Amino acid sequence: MIEKVQADRQAKLDKIRQLGIDPYGGRYATAEPVAAILARYQDGVEGQAADAAGRLVLIRDMGKMIFAHVRDETAQMQIALRKNALDDTGWQLAKLLDLGDIIAVAGPLQRTKTGEITIWAERLTLLTKSLEPMPEKYHGLQDTEARYRRRYLDLMTNPESLERFRRRVAIIDSMRRRLNDRGYLEVETPVLQPIYGGAAARPFTTHHNTLDCQLFLRISPELYLKRLLVGGLGKVYEFSRNFRNEGIDTRHNPEFTLLELYEARADYHVMMEITEELIAGAAESVCAGLRLPYGQTEMDYTRPWRRAKYADLLAEHAGLDMWDDPAVRAKARGLGIEESNKDLAVVVNELFERTVEPSLVQPTFVMDYPAALCPLTRRDPADERIALRFELYIANMEIANAYTELNDPAVQEANFAAQVRGEAEGETMRVMDEDFVRALRHGMPPAGGLGIGIDRVVMLLTNTTSIRDVILFPLLRPER
Repeated sequence: MIEKVQADRQAKLDKIRQLGIDPYGGRYATAEPVAAILARYQDGVEGQAADAAGRLVLIRDMGKMIFAHVRDETAQMQIALRKNALDDTGWQLAKLLDLGDIIAVAGPLQRTKTGEITIWAERLTLLTKSLEPMPEKYHGLQDTEARYRRRYLDLMTNPESLERFRRRVAIIDSMRRRLNDRGYLEVETPVLQPIYGGAAARPFTTHHNTLDCQLFLRISPELYLKRLLVGGLGKVYEFSRNFRNEGIDTRHNPEFTLLELYEARADYHVMMEITEELIAGAAESVCAGLRLPYGQTEMDYTRPWRRAKYADLLAEHAGLDMWDDPAVRAKARGLGIEESNKDLAVVVNELFERTVEPSLVQPTFVMDYPAALCPLTRRDPADERIALRFELYIANMEIANAYTELNDPAVQEANFAAQVRGEAEGETMRVMDEDFVRALRHGMPPAGGLGIGIDRVVMLLTNTTSIRDVILFPLLRPER
């Protein structure tokens, strides 16, 4: 069936060429966005006209008249192609059109008797002939994997998908503008790094032939952004593509976007305020409200958001003092969590994930983590066991992570050394990042740092339950 459709379209392309028409036309600069045309139309006003370009998504051939719908990136509208309004070549072209063709039309603008604003074409231009059939409306587009593999078809046929990605761009733009207004400087740091760090994750490795050295795709831009604080930049941020050689599910993709920022002379309390401003501000400006649905739940982004201590939440939901080693390990065994040969802090965090995270639905800053989990974080002066760190949870997902940054070079060097010793157990650093320690020895100002998972924020603000629906080209197993 598909082969016959392709053959029919190829035959039409040949006929179009015989008419002297280029089926892959060039520049067309006079088209107005469809949404703008629909918005400016006024009933009862004579002499209105329009010039539009888009993809044909519906065709109704009625003999000497063809009604069709064209869709551009802004909206969809009706056009009318009439034999007595087009020249002979134009009418022959009209009869050779297929769904998926990209055309331009110009002519009077009027509303039909059925109430549809319509361009009554007096000029028809072919911009691109489509040789492949469009997906069936109720079958092909429902194939989830096909939508991810052939995103161009998803965007072409699903206006809601196109709108979701437009919103993604608007959300990032909203955050960028707010940071710029705060005096932050947007920077770029290396994707290829000789030493990976800044997060607990497995890297992708590659090799540079000229330098004959192993490199890693970054798992985080953190250590480079902090070097900029040492150099004298007071407020920096980056929307970074990061890569982690780990699992894939509805909340994880090996390639993802992180907003990471650092501010000299700030702390994690400042980072909470910025997090609220960025996410709530995007909700309000892009999604027109602070109370938005996510699945079956209404999320309330009204500020201020809940702040709760890690230890208090663990006591409330697991009934534990997180420093009580025997009780923590007994509880873990009771829940089927392997605890032998693991640091107490690691066991505590696995218990936290199991018992506390399911309760974190509305926006909640979880504060003051066990210091052993946070090698890049300043300790609480009142209790060295505690790190001045928060994670933001919304809809049971970790959305953001922030620290009052560690800037003591001796403590940082000791923490790195512990990470290097732990590499065999799955830690993240094979060799000491001696240059970063050297940078700290030159003096990094006290600072607050923040990382926000952009893909998950977009999921929340567009009511999307899979990360693959907010990443244009998610990683998939190769087709066989």
